[in-house]
Amino acid sequence: VQMICAKQPDCVLLAGDIYDKPVPPAEAVQLLDDFLWQLASRGRQVFLISGNHDSPERVAFGGRLMGQSGIHVSPVYDGNVAPISLPDAWGEVHLYLLPFLKPSHVRRFFDEEDPENYTDALRIAIGHMQVDESRRNVLLTHQFVTGAVRSDSEEVSVGGTDNVDGAVFDCFDYVALGHIHRPQKVGRETVRYCGSPLKYSFSEAGHEKSVSIVELKEKGNIHVRTVPLRPCHDLREIRGTYMEVTSRPFYEGMARDDYFHITLTDETDVPNAIGKLRVIYPNLMKLDYDNARTRGSFQPAAVWDAEKLSPMELFSRLYEKQNRQPMTGEQTAFVQGLIENIWEDAQ
Repeated sequence: VQMICAKQPDCVLLAGDIYDKPVPPAEAVQLLDDFLWQLASRGRQVFLISGNHDSPERVAFGGRLMGQSGIHVSPVYDGNVAPISLPDAWGEVHLYLLPFLKPSHVRRFFDEEDPENYTDALRIAIGHMQVDESRRNVLLTHQFVTGAVRSDSEEVSVGGTDNVDGAVFDCFDYVALGHIHRPQKVGRETVRYCGSPLKYSFSEAGHEKSVSIVELKEKGNIHVRTVPLRPCHDLREIRGTYMEVTSRPFYEGMARDDYFHITLTDETDVPNAIGKLRVIYPNLMKLDYDNARTRGSFQPAAVWDAEKLSPMELFSRLYEKQNRQPMTGEQTAFVQGLIENIWEDAQ
């Protein structure tokens, strides 16, 4: 909201996945309600579509009423997508709102056409829009365009069946895409994902989240720039031994309330490492180990004659197979003591 107040755009585009699930929690609904109210009260035009995580019926609820306040919500797809026109110094810009589509959605309304894949579905849907290419046209849609770089937190279709060829968008001057979390262009500069406003997996730790600001002048004259978004708590990845990451010189000056993924390089597991590390890094989200045990390739265990091996020998061999290193003298003494106590109790 602060950025919108500062930049004063003519309209705001929200390209789908308004929520992260079809039935969102009440807090998410209240947050969106407040956000849209703040934009409408400032006279901003807002264009909003549903994504693959949304329930299109729930997102579209009240859309015709909200349109009177400048909040334009895509209705549930019914085969008809009429443009909404906005005037400026160079004439009119036609905005088309196309929510997330599957081939089955399109097939339902066009019996004579049978889309075999997502590209066919989009080509048919756009073809029926009858876009006038002599005018300036903007498409707001939510799909995976071939060539876009995914993140771990996104849904992936087996075999890339949800891929859409970017050529289906050639009749549009600018395509505002939702679905992919990394900000990026796909093919040409004017087919673009703005990306998610926050980082939703550690595969996004190195991303710089941003808002895309698009300026349309006369037809063919388009400028795109980005303004970074700075979260209150960033995602951060660090690695080292337990002693290194818990030493004051290592974490001094670090934003320790960020969300952390810590990789320990100790060869042996640290007892209650998560609890101990959270004293320093309270928002530790994930803990991994990177050592000889975790890096080693799996080798099938040899067949042992268990009858001829003592319990200590059996345990030692199992430990070495799992950890790819023998037990230390201290560990051996500890296990031997446990075994003796167990035998004493059994007798």
